[in-house]
Amino acid sequence: MEKGVKRWLVDTSKWNPTPHDFSSALSVLPQHERSSITRFLRMEDRKQALVSRMLQYALIHEVLGIPYNEIVIKRTFEGKPYLECSKAGVEFPNFNFNVSHHGDYVAIASEPLCLVGVDVVCCIKPMKESVPEFIENFSSYFSSLEWDNIISTGTSDEILVDFYRYWCLKEAFVKAVGSGLAYGVDKVEFHHTNWTNISVKVDGEPLTEWRFWLFKLPERHWVAQLQASRYQQAMKGRMYMLTVAVARGHPRFATENYKRAISKAEFDVEEYNKGLNLPNVAFVTRVIEQLIPVSHGEERLTGQDICSDCLHLSSREA
Repeated sequence: MEKGVKRWLVDTSKWNPTPHDFSSALSVLPQHERSSITRFLRMEDRKQALVSRMLQYALIHEVLGIPYNEIVIKRTFEGKPYLECSKAGVEFPNFNFNVSHHGDYVAIASEPLCLVGVDVVCCIKPMKESVPEFIENFSSYFSSLEWDNIISTGTSDEILVDFYRYWCLKEAFVKAVGSGLAYGVDKVEFHHTNWTNISVKVDGEPLTEWRFWLFKLPERHWVAQLQASRYQQAMKGRMYMLTVAVARGHPRFATENYKRAISKAEFDVEEYNKGLNLPNVAFVTRVIEQLIPVSHGEERLTGQDICSDCLHLSSREA
């Protein structure tokens, strides 16, 4: 089942397509996906939407071997994408995936049995208000314990980083189950030891059948490119850090709409633990050329494993 565990990341700022390049990449996708991309007016919004869709098709094709023209991706009422009529077979009894984007980055994660949720966030220092003023706008999304932990972390920068870590984990959890922030994320409370051994309680009850991981780039980065994306221009002179959270959990926690979309919601303990305790993997950087199938006449490049550039903050082991 390990082949079904994938973590990919694309930096869209490194892709500056000509109109022909963009159209060529867009042609990889079925017609109904194309219209959902071209509806955006800004090119950077189109790029993010296109990369998000291409990641989904490329990952499904690579893991399951399904030809692009036979892949059917639908979305639940809540907007969670899923593979219809899964051809994963017994090797991947519950193959599912999740996508996230923020700033210039798009991330995707997949699991063969457990639910998966991913959230990527650029930890950006606010410009027009102090860090305490900024995070106060979101205080209702955190439990009292989480909030106390955040505001007592230390410096303003440290407070901001911990705020984004908790936020990232909450997003990954609710995305894994197929809901949104309407889930009541203040009731989703995360516990950790220096951001290791991360666990969660919902309404005070520990969920022992879940695992969580955090990744971050090891250094904060100053964005000051002369030729920069709209996002980078907005961030010019401001420090930011990329954080990614991944959640892996039991399918029985999925929303009712999502349960109808996945293959199986119940497993015996032995079978489920095989999926729960699969090794986590580092995120691999991908470029657009790698997301285009060979049938379109493009050479695929070898992905760069960024584990050497990416600090793996936590890895709760069974």
